[in-house]
Amino acid sequence: MSIAEGKHIALVGATGAVGQEMLDCLEEREFPITELTLLASSRSAGKKISFRGNLIKVKELTHESFAGVDVALFSAGGDLSLEYAPSAAAAGAIVIDNSSAFRMDPDVPLVVPEINPAAAHDPAKGIIANPNCTTIITLMALYPLHKLYGLRSVIASSYQAVSGSGAQGIIELDDQIKVLGAGGEVTDDMKNVYPHQIASNVIPHVDSFTENGYTKEELKMLNESRKILDLPDLKVTCTCVRVPVHRSHSVSVTAEFEKAVDVTEARAVFSNYPGINAKDDPENSLYPVPLDTTKKDDCLVGRIRKDMVFNNALALWVVGDQVRKGAALNAVQIAELI
Repeated sequence: MSIAEGKHIALVGATGAVGQEMLDCLEEREFPITELTLLASSRSAGKKISFRGNLIKVKELTHESFAGVDVALFSAGGDLSLEYAPSAAAAGAIVIDNSSAFRMDPDVPLVVPEINPAAAHDPAKGIIANPNCTTIITLMALYPLHKLYGLRSVIASSYQAVSGSGAQGIIELDDQIKVLGAGGEVTDDMKNVYPHQIASNVIPHVDSFTENGYTKEELKMLNESRKILDLPDLKVTCTCVRVPVHRSHSVSVTAEFEKAVDVTEARAVFSNYPGINAKDDPENSLYPVPLDTTKKDDCLVGRIRKDMVFNNALALWVVGDQVRKGAALNAVQIAELI
């Protein structure tokens, strides 16, 4: 069945922030849908969500929820994906999972449609994984350069918005800002999402730490980039930092290549590449900032310059909306591919 014929879509995690964003993307992109099933936990079942002018009642997620479903979009966390995605695939649906549950499974493709669209076709387990948001945003800038020069290594530092921690991250930041604005102090009972005050602060800690001193978020950049780009020997080191920004992640990148680089040529490559645009005129204060990409589809890249340490290397700055391109939009684009 082609996409033009319409699909029965199931959305798991329909009441969450990314689930809501997926619905917005489906509606804005006029995805052909014959039936839409919204699924969530028992506590959210019965809620009604507006879609294309209609109110659709949310149903409780069960293993029997996927009869007749063509595409199942999952955005409800890794544990639920591990439990229910195989049931959806067994029922005949193609699963597009936004969690980390299946990303490194060798039989599950990890897809960014602008980079490796062919990987989405005929997935062996009926499951396709959506990469981590920071990985997607970074690779959107690096892939056109990789095609031009051949990527060898990446050194990155991320500046990640609090909405990456969900709604509670935003609430915690806003509550702390209010207290500080009134002349008060942030107390320990106001630090529930983050181990330190996030207002007027940055925290070099995203996800849990591993034995080698890197966080899981940082290792995602390494492992997922290798898989998506099919570069098993790619060298990546990353420091992920939480910053007091509501939405859109930023990443500072030093990328080393096989071939000699040219800044003018590198900047020009983004003019014709889907999903990424250059905003790079620093003398006139033109460079990407989080507000430029918030609730926008495309990522932006700027501050493109030759690196002063490595040969054949570029330093650059890339920004993208991690809720949209880093999660919801990328999943819907994968659904469009299949």
